[in-house]
Amino acid sequence: MEPVTLTTPRLFLRTVGPQDTEAVYTAVQDPDIQRWTTIPSPYLPEHARSFTEQMVPEGWSEGSMFTFGVFLPTGELAGMLGLTMRSLGVAEVGFWTAKEHRGRGYTTEATLTTARWGFTRLAIDRVEWRAEVGNQGSRAVAERAGFTIEGTLRSALNNKGVRRDCWVGSLLPSDLGLPSAAPYLPVPSQG
Repeated sequence: MEPVTLTTPRLFLRTVGPQDTEAVYTAVQDPDIQRWTTIPSPYLPEHARSFTEQMVPEGWSEGSMFTFGVFLPTGELAGMLGLTMRSLGVAEVGFWTAKEHRGRGYTTEATLTTARWGFTRLAIDRVEWRAEVGNQGSRAVAERAGFTIEGTLRSALNNKGVRRDCWVGSLLPSDLGLPSAAPYLPVPSQG
């Protein structure tokens, strides 16, 4: 698939390339991004280069991972967001926000925009969110975006060689008033 650009009133979501390597490297020097995400730590210039020049283009061309840089109208990188295909009709969202841009709703806005795109253009029927237990910032984004927090998975996340418990949540097309690509038969409520 060819990369696409998505826009909101405040943001441009586009693929990243070699021209963004330095901005990615600089943003990811933040200890909180290195602590809570599964990126290498320490994060070296070659990691940023590999990400922007190999991982991102390969993900798009293989249809396995759709990565968007979250940019302000000024061209400044505010964050990164990706939809990684996990199984038929299921993608996992992952994101980070540059320290100086946290608390402004950019990542929530980007998450919703990307989820809508995935539901309508990629036949995704479920977007999953996972974060290590304790990552309150990530959980706040998921909750503001309308994800249903489904619980805690024990030892479900490997962060830098350590197994950790993680929260899991989901967003369905119906949560955004959109139809599903495949029929959905929820369990009847017990009552």
